[in-house]
Amino acid sequence: MSTKIIAFFNNKGGVGKTSLVYHLAWMYQDLGLRVVAADLDPQANLTAAFLDEERLEQIWLENDQPTTIFDCIQPLLKGIGDIDNPHLEYVQENQPSRQLTLLSPFLELGSLALLVGDLALSGFEDELSAQWPNCLGGGGQERALRVISAFWRILQQTAINHKANIILMDLGPNLGAINRAALIAADYVVVPLAPDLFSLQGLRNLGPTLRTWREEWQERLAKTSSSGKKSLASDLQLPQGTMQPVGYVVLQHSVRLDRVVKAYERWIARIPTVYQEVVLNKSSKNISIENDPNCLALLKNYQSLMPMAQEAHKPMFHLKPADGAIGAHTKAVKNVYDDFNRLAHKIAEQTQLEIS
Repeated sequence: MSTKIIAFFNNKGGVGKTSLVYHLAWMYQDLGLRVVAADLDPQANLTAAFLDEERLEQIWLENDQPTTIFDCIQPLLKGIGDIDNPHLEYVQENQPSRQLTLLSPFLELGSLALLVGDLALSGFEDELSAQWPNCLGGGGQERALRVISAFWRILQQTAINHKANIILMDLGPNLGAINRAALIAADYVVVPLAPDLFSLQGLRNLGPTLRTWREEWQERLAKTSSSGKKSLASDLQLPQGTMQPVGYVVLQHSVRLDRVVKAYERWIARIPTVYQEVVLNKSSKNISIENDPNCLALLKNYQSLMPMAQEAHKPMFHLKPADGAIGAHTKAVKNVYDDFNRLAHKIAEQTQLEIS
């Protein structure tokens, strides 16, 4: 499968991760790619960003068909089958979303689809934890592998259904079993950061955890090979679990009265060294963030545009005068577009994603 799967992950919350995924999904769509935004965060904030409350009510409360990521794994959880075929919401600006299926007539160039999140996804955590050790062998090995690889297999089918070039995964801010299974499904990992102590400390936890999860999954793949693949069903494909770090994005907060600019500069200056040491496991060099090849972007604060974008239900760089983007906001909208365009191209360069 040539589809690039990129996870956006930091175990520290409140760094702007969901907004980053939302805007990049729209930007890649603008650049002509077929995009899936996959909401694997049990808080489902990415889903709420894309869909209005009326559509969310239809999906979560009124629909008896499988329409969310949690619905896809229900047969596996209940022991009545394997994963269900994923359904997607086809997203268009200023138009009602539509459910996207394999035979949908809306499969057009540059289309954007959402793999809908679900607050019930947190109920999958215990099963993922319980099945992790069983992947190493024994009578329940195949079921364990099916459970742990469920997200990856759903994303592979999603890529086929949507003919996707890229899948962007939004993950919750923790180091739990759901995120472990989601990251195993990822080819690449982008780390959103805020310039503060908490985000930096989260980075120190994240780096070693990523390496541990990668090594443990490679051990499980090796055990699967050594035990003989003939013992497993022929339809069971497993991810490689590369989860290669491609860099970090710093999302700057607005300056508060109780924190001067120098405080932010101090934390920003520490990020390149910490990322190099704890995520890449390499000796650090004294390098500024502006010259750090691992820094994908240093995004400014867009506080004045964000409320407009949320009310208009569109990305900030799609705001128009009718949405209230007039005067100085017009230039700000262009600046946001330029920032996300550069970031999208930088990520594409790091992940060998072709943009025509």
